[in-house]
Amino acid sequence: MKKVEDLGKFVGKWFTVLVILWAAFNYFVPVTSAWVVPNTKYLLGIILFGMDLTLTGEDFKRIAQHPVPVFAGTVAHYVIMPTLAWVLTLIFHLDGAIAAGVILVGSCPSGTSSSVMAYLAGEDVALDVSIETLSTLLAPIALPSLLVLFAHKFVSIPTQSLFLSTVEIVLIQLVLGVVVHTLFKKQIDKVTLALPLVSQVAILLIIGAVISANHANLFTATAIVIPVVVLHNLSGYALGFGFSKLMRLRDPQRKAITFEVGMQDSSLGATLAMAYFAPAAAIPSTIFSIWHNISGSVLSTYWRRHTESKAEKETTPVTGAVQG
Repeated sequence: MKKVEDLGKFVGKWFTVLVILWAAFNYFVPVTSAWVVPNTKYLLGIILFGMDLTLTGEDFKRIAQHPVPVFAGTVAHYVIMPTLAWVLTLIFHLDGAIAAGVILVGSCPSGTSSSVMAYLAGEDVALDVSIETLSTLLAPIALPSLLVLFAHKFVSIPTQSLFLSTVEIVLIQLVLGVVVHTLFKKQIDKVTLALPLVSQVAILLIIGAVISANHANLFTATAIVIPVVVLHNLSGYALGFGFSKLMRLRDPQRKAITFEVGMQDSSLGATLAMAYFAPAAAIPSTIFSIWHNISGSVLSTYWRRHTESKAEKETTPVTGAVQG
């Protein structure tokens, strides 16, 4: 198990580079991941079930014990990101599946990467996990509703199917994960060491499937999508931080909410896009998956170094003597 854990850490360290290399390989050899295309739902189930295995009753207790920042962060996430996505489709004159894909990724719950970034930044990870949990619980209602509100003019929205799929993929996995963890805590604690690697491999396979399905028009689509995704993510960070500042939350809470607002469950977006819309609708989620890991890593590193530098200055004694 130690070797698996070490491999997971290595893959995690170089994950963004691996994603780019794997995407490039699948562009030139699209048949590699063609078999994954009809199976993305199962891969996402593996990713989410692995994440949910780490949840305990304490994660849900925190929501009840500290409701204000948790609800504020969740509301900010589901208001800011979908609205930003819709505005960007208007500014960039997007249409059809690409526009729907931008709004779809904006309507997804918080991404699992956000808690990792909050941890790396040394911020309020408990709040981050609580917002992530609540936004996931609300996803079956929030996601189809937001798509109907913002994306109905671009594509037909299969509301009932989206609701049922989100319940099946997200909610049932969450309940199963918590139940299994509760019943088999000791065994699960050992297994969780391998979960990061399993999730990383599954994410790579989903990305490969999206590239494979869209390789014919990928360059044309990405030329439009990349600036939209970058603006979407960075604007989400800025507005999330600004909102939490208006709420007068503590600095660690503001930074946790910044990650929770700006980072999406892009794997869910790609999976639903492949299942219910044209393959091109999955491109924004795929680009988002690559970009938000880059931007999140940069931001978390900056905040951690800033915090460490500030702490160092506060603990450094003032030297020198007063001469008369």
